Amino acid sequence: MYTQQDCIRDTTDHIDQVKKNIHTIITQLHERAAHHDESKLSQAEIQGFTEYTPKLKNSVYGSEEYRTFLEELKPILEHHYQHNRHHPEHFENGYRGMNLVDLIEMFCDWLASTQRQQAGDIYQSIQISQQRFGLSDDLVQIFINTAKDVFHIPERTDQQ
Repeated sequence: MYTQQDCIRDTTDHIDQVKKNIHTIITQLHERAAHHDESKLSQAEIQGFTEYTPKLKNSVYGSEEYRTFLEELKPILEHHYQHNRHHPEHFENGYRGMNLVDLIEMFCDWLASTQRQQAGDIYQSIQISQQRFGLSDDLVQIFINTAKDVFHIPERTDQQ
């Protein structure tokens, strides 16, 4: 007979396993935070990013100007994508090749990019990225929920 004590033991074991699983994700995220975009500081990338970071920072994400800068930076970006799995371009099948940790780092990267742009808007960035990378509506909604619920960023009503 399954007793209350059995239930407590099983539930406690389950809780402990969930904690271990969450800590595994946390450990991976700490690693990603510690080493995010380090390749930009490498000889292969530093010159290109030194020239183009201010240009990209002062352009509108997704604009024709922005896309032109990306095209001009293409050889450096190819190296960057090859060495950084939080970019959909790292994978043959785009974001579908990513894992949850990759997606979290990617979202945090997008958010940081919008935070350094004068007119940065994470919600607009998510919508443009949906078109750029073919993101599913479900994933887009998860990103929107994350911006609202985790980072407490209000949606701009003039863009809805």
